[in-house]
Amino acid sequence: MHIVIMGCGRVGAMLAKGLEKRGHSVAVIDVNVDAFRRLGNDFHGTTVKGVGFDRQVLEEAGIRRADAFAAVSSGDNSNILAARVVREIYHIENVVARIYDQGRAAVYERLGIPTVATVRWTVMQVLRRLLPQGSEPVWRDPTGDARLLQVHVHSGWVGRKIRDLSRDADAPIPFVLRVGRGIVPDRETIYQDGDLIYVACMTDRTDEIETLFANPPEKQ
Repeated sequence: MHIVIMGCGRVGAMLAKGLEKRGHSVAVIDVNVDAFRRLGNDFHGTTVKGVGFDRQVLEEAGIRRADAFAAVSSGDNSNILAARVVREIYHIENVVARIYDQGRAAVYERLGIPTVATVRWTVMQVLRRLLPQGSEPVWRDPTGDARLLQVHVHSGWVGRKIRDLSRDADAPIPFVLRVGRGIVPDRETIYQDGDLIYVACMTDRTDEIETLFANPPEKQ
């Protein structure tokens, strides 16, 4: 995959290096060339000076061949503007924007642009949005036998009740992250597009659960 990142602050630099280590090609955009020093000497991707909503800058970063775009600069307005330009002009579906204002994040989610808003989880959440395969362990017991997984769910599950997902996985789903906020699902909670689910399971069932939710549910 080729991924374009706008913003080379702490989050953007960590994201770029993490993606490159996973074997992806990366281009980083920032208005301040000094910010690229955060990438280190071992970064082999592209760096472009400018703003991520400038089409010439985006073109230089390889947006036409990009598979995903992340706007993680320090400005909400710049991030959402860049995300909309990339989505609407270049028709890239896999776009995520970092938003500091939780209230505005909900609005942009309704526009179809996934957002991340909490500092602690920003890098991991952006990675999970950009690379929506498999799962990420967020807790393990000291023995390593049990874990809590943050799991990507295929869009085919949208509209199903969380309790149905739990039943099919034969594992508890204690909470769901929706628009940057955690909710404890009840019997009627519906899985929505963009939700992140957390599954409690034994470690040896990780592959099984990843495979289940990476595919659409079986027709009943």
